[in-house]
Amino acid sequence: MIDTHAHVYSEEFSHDRKQVLLSAKERGISHIFMPNVDSLTIDLMFEVEQDFDFCYAMMGLHPCHVKQDFRKELDLVDKWFSQRNFIGVGETGIDLYWDKTYVEEQKIAFEYQIDIAINTQLPIVIHSRDSLDMTIEIIEKRQNGNLTGVFHCFNGSIEQARRIENAGFFIGLGGVVSYKSAKFDEVLGPLGLNFAVLETDSPYLAPVPHRGKRNEPSFLLDIASKIASFTGLERDQVIAITTKNALSLFNKV
Repeated sequence: MIDTHAHVYSEEFSHDRKQVLLSAKERGISHIFMPNVDSLTIDLMFEVEQDFDFCYAMMGLHPCHVKQDFRKELDLVDKWFSQRNFIGVGETGIDLYWDKTYVEEQKIAFEYQIDIAINTQLPIVIHSRDSLDMTIEIIEKRQNGNLTGVFHCFNGSIEQARRIENAGFFIGLGGVVSYKSAKFDEVLGPLGLNFAVLETDSPYLAPVPHRGKRNEPSFLLDIASKIASFTGLERDQVIAITTKNALSLFNKV
């Protein structure tokens, strides 16, 4: 299994990170991809990557961390891309849920990181909370035949999912699939998993039966089981399909 989106470098894991990551590996997690948030998370992320050889760093600026000084943050992102390799670009995108003060700056930062993805030929990881149509439209306009990535924490409609697929992108399925309010049975049944990858977004959005607790990469098994119940597949089939997709998307074959 591959956890395509986990913030395992975060402070929430400071007291038991080694135990959590070794437990994940024991339960079959072969790769963990870590999206960056901002300049303050880089050192911790690199430290985890160095200590655990199945954890891979991305580089980007999260939309919720786009403030007045966002251009300095983007300069740092640029600097790191000039110095070393990463598994992907992100986490970037647009967030209209928490704070709309810097929406225009978020759009500029998103477009900037799309340019990085195009220039580096790396997948881009998109945060689209309350902005799914907007972010899809931006990707549709910027698609040049080489741009790809994943719409992280997908929670949209069949129509939105098909637009994402037609744009050459994947949907990231996490703990939200297990929430009754999400109604994923109406989406995943008809869609299938040909453009889906698994993620946890650890330490956030833990799946049932862990909802309300800290999320962990090992909970990917619970997510896969829930997806299996919607698609008519066995859990092992869900794992095989989404793992193949993730390896292809992130060029780790």
